[in-house]
Amino acid sequence: MTSTTFSGPARLLHWIMAVLIIAMLFIGVAMVATVGTSHNWLVPLHKSVGATLLVLVLARLAVRAIHRPPPLPAEMPGPQKAIAHLSHLVLYALMIALPLVGWSMLSAGGYPITVFGALHLPPLLSPDRALYATLRHLHTYLAYTLFLTVIAHLSAALMHGLLFKDGVFQSMAAWRTRR
Repeated sequence: MTSTTFSGPARLLHWIMAVLIIAMLFIGVAMVATVGTSHNWLVPLHKSVGATLLVLVLARLAVRAIHRPPPLPAEMPGPQKAIAHLSHLVLYALMIALPLVGWSMLSAGGYPITVFGALHLPPLLSPDRALYATLRHLHTYLAYTLFLTVIAHLSAALMHGLLFKDGVFQSMAAWRTRR
């Protein structure tokens, strides 16, 4: 019999990452909106959380490969299933692309990439100011895209949990795995 919920590690990673991604979006906005003393601690925090999220999304993909997600409800219309799968692909692509583009951007800008004040990541690119500017814009656009995708994901989750009550929300929100 197949499980109706995601595995424990998948659920744990999902909720940790959800909190970190939402925090990261706020940190990013606050970071670019200020030039005061808070900017001095927001930038390293943004780099550290971004690197953490990159590691977590890779762990999450490994968990997903080992523990297949539960199937969507059989009664769910095909187009809705296709949109659900596509939205997850977009989320994973953005969760990988954003930290890599940020890391590349800092590398192109010649900035050190220090994580948690101690770990120094190697540059991915040689310094190039024009490339830095391009990657900075790309990072911003990807962040906006992630924000919109997270809003859509949250809206769909609430719709499944509150309106459809079809078990989709419960599959990730359940505290215990049911078979």
